[in-house]
Amino acid sequence: MQALTIVGCPDLRLVGLTSKNSPRNHLSINRCNASFISDLKIYAPRQSPNTDGVDISESSHVVLENSHIQTGDDCIAVNTGSSFINITGVICGPGHGISIGSLGRDGAYDTVEEVHVRNCTFIKTDNGVRIKTWKGGSGYARNITYKDIIVEDVRYPLIIDQEYVDHHRSNFISLKRKNSSSSSAVALSHITYRNVTGTSSSEDAIKLICDEKVGCTNIVLESINIAPSNGGELHAKCQNAHGTFTSSTPSVSCLD
Repeated sequence: MQALTIVGCPDLRLVGLTSKNSPRNHLSINRCNASFISDLKIYAPRQSPNTDGVDISESSHVVLENSHIQTGDDCIAVNTGSSFINITGVICGPGHGISIGSLGRDGAYDTVEEVHVRNCTFIKTDNGVRIKTWKGGSGYARNITYKDIIVEDVRYPLIIDQEYVDHHRSNFISLKRKNSSSSSAVALSHITYRNVTGTSSSEDAIKLICDEKVGCTNIVLESINIAPSNGGELHAKCQNAHGTFTSSTPSVSCLD
């Protein structure tokens, strides 16, 4: 049960909401175009599954800004049918970061475009900025930018995962589809990461794991400066990811 679900509310204005320990998602926004959401305070324990802070779906021209979100799942999840989503000035942590998806579950055709995440901080999260899709789905996620991002002791600061599995969801069909060979996948393109700084708690600070047959195209990384939070050496890991990088630490030489 979500704490608050808002459906079909154009020109929504939601300011100053506080939500604590929701049994599931704290705030779900569906079919709410031209929405302005600000100054949220959302709290849930680190180990609480499926307690997303804000879920956005089937909505366009949404501004979400100046909020503090602590959850056991995604701080913000942008789901299918969403476009022109602007997320600014959000502090996330703990939690699973700011995610696009998951998309393509159970073979679905899903679309997301024009998502812009700027001036956000991630503190001890599992992920920073993440795109996650299931095998066997279709559709696209495109024209996505992440700019002026700070990561503090984040496990995977930059991650694309096109082999996503929800381990809390016991659906044999979905797991079977994930592990099977499929000629379809959600196409990811025109994804830009610019000015990302901070620290990673794992060696794989950058993971771009794209579908083995469809791949990801037009990925751009500029001015990335991530250091290890616990010593050691950081790496970038790529699979079928295509694009360019300039001034990146760690180097993303695996990007072709």
